[in-house]
Amino acid sequence: MAEGRGTDGGALGRPARESTDADPGTIRGPGRVLVALYGVFALAAGARAAVQLSTQFDEAPLAYLLSAAAAVVYVIATVGLARGGRGGRRTAVVACSVELAGVLVVGTLSLLDPAAFPDATVWSGYGQGYGYVPLLLPVLGLLWLRRRSQVADGPAWRDAPDRRD
Repeated sequence: MAEGRGTDGGALGRPARESTDADPGTIRGPGRVLVALYGVFALAAGARAAVQLSTQFDEAPLAYLLSAAAAVVYVIATVGLARGGRGGRRTAVVACSVELAGVLVVGTLSLLDPAAFPDATVWSGYGQGYGYVPLLLPVLGLLWLRRRSQVADGPAWRDAPDRRD
């Protein structure tokens, strides 16, 4: 072993690289599309919230703060999906779950009490202003992450105890 190198081939003091053999990653195939969509939504929701918060905050503070919160969730989901690995998947699952809950709660409240939302948020009307993509995106993200997790973990029977009757 070369001096200053760890057993994984990296420099000492650096975290070991995650093995990519068993983990095909979340950024391949449809995962790339999800990362791109989440990135676009993070940028769109963030820019919209920044403009609204800085110029119109007093008109609809709740709506604009919710749009800013949505942007943060989109950024976290983007990072988790792009990072991959077990930690990235966990981060993305939490972000997608929070997003789905937000879309369902805010969407329902915006329809039941429109006066509470004088201006639309990303999640108002279940994402109606964005072609319902905010409603579909977390569902697709969670399905993709579930599939990636199953692929990374391998078949369930692999770790099952050998039962010979």
